[in-house]
Amino acid sequence: MIGDGISLGDVVRTRKGHPCGGDTWTVIRVGADIKIRCTTCGRIVMMDRETFLKRRKATVSHAQQPDEQQKGEMRNE
Repeated sequence: MIGDGISLGDVVRTRKGHPCGGDTWTVIRVGADIKIRCTTCGRIVMMDRETFLKRRKATVSHAQQPDEQQKGEMRNE
């Protein structure tokens, strides 16, 4: 996660809805550019970080960190 709170696997809500009717997206690439996938139709959109931060309304859920995933797997065994 970088200083602006975006990490791989986060689910975010945008200010405007997608034409398919969905407004939630999953972050699939983080860097100078951000790549997101619509959770409704699967469409992938890539935009620069500044544009993404302007269009993001809220973070719906944060992705689990790798160490948290491993702890969860250990508990299930």
